[in-house]
Amino acid sequence: MTELKQNSPAKDWLEAELADTLDEDYELEMSEPALSMEIAKIYKNAHPPSIDRIQYFRELITLQSELIKLQSWVAYHKKKLVVIFEGRDSAGKGGVIKRITQRLNPRICRVVALPAPTEREKSQWYFQRYVPHLPAGGEIVLFDRSWYNRSGVERVMGFAQPDQVEEFFRDVPEFERMLVRSGITVVKYWFSITDEEQQMRFLMRIHDPMKQWKLSPMDLQSRVRWEQYTKAKEETFVRTNIPEAPWFIVEGNDKKRARLNCIDHLLQQMPYEEVPHEEITLPERVFNPEYERQTLPRELYVPEKY
Repeated sequence: MTELKQNSPAKDWLEAELADTLDEDYELEMSEPALSMEIAKIYKNAHPPSIDRIQYFRELITLQSELIKLQSWVAYHKKKLVVIFEGRDSAGKGGVIKRITQRLNPRICRVVALPAPTEREKSQWYFQRYVPHLPAGGEIVLFDRSWYNRSGVERVMGFAQPDQVEEFFRDVPEFERMLVRSGITVVKYWFSITDEEQQMRFLMRIHDPMKQWKLSPMDLQSRVRWEQYTKAKEETFVRTNIPEAPWFIVEGNDKKRARLNCIDHLLQQMPYEEVPHEEITLPERVFNPEYERQTLPRELYVPEKY
């Protein structure tokens, strides 16, 4: 990233944001129960030092400031952007999505994470349940899992029959070409981690009460069916990596680098630029000398416990 000039207003803003972000990060760390010493020791030995913490947050905040510019450009020009996040369970998709949306307007950038299909949805055209969530002009939609469930978890777990999977492979390239022809930019990311790294992350979740909710029966089965998921991924790449919507693989063993690399790459996919903004000024407060503020009942207030 380009270095900010010393003593510039942008540098002052970055320093303030960095301090605030570090405080939030420390708060999260302090709130999590300690892992068992043995697991913590194994995890540390298995991981080389990551990017320096301060450097990581400097880069992240700078990238997030660029995401705000992208958001403004999308809204101003009524662009439509779909970003698909797929990959191994625990590979870091959620962490990247969180960092992308952290400072953006949820009315412009929203996350779609659909639950298992209902019986009615199972009888529909496969892509039908996803279509209502596609962006209108001026919107960004991040799919935390997408229609590629069919060639991944549904296929491996036996929720989809072989003929349904084959139909999906025939249809999805044309479906995505239709999206692109309609003016939607489609960016597809696959998050990859090693077998050993996934095992370690699952063990950490099992032993951390505040992260156990992240483990579903499907996640645990992904350990058993690692090779089946690998074969499914390979065929998905071969049959759906089209020029109009290519796949991009994010190496996820190092979470911090994965986040920075993915966000930086996403920004490079869009020809965004600064857009005009009306100057914002704070209006004067209207003061009415005849108005007398009412005293509200004490029971309406949240108790001051801390």
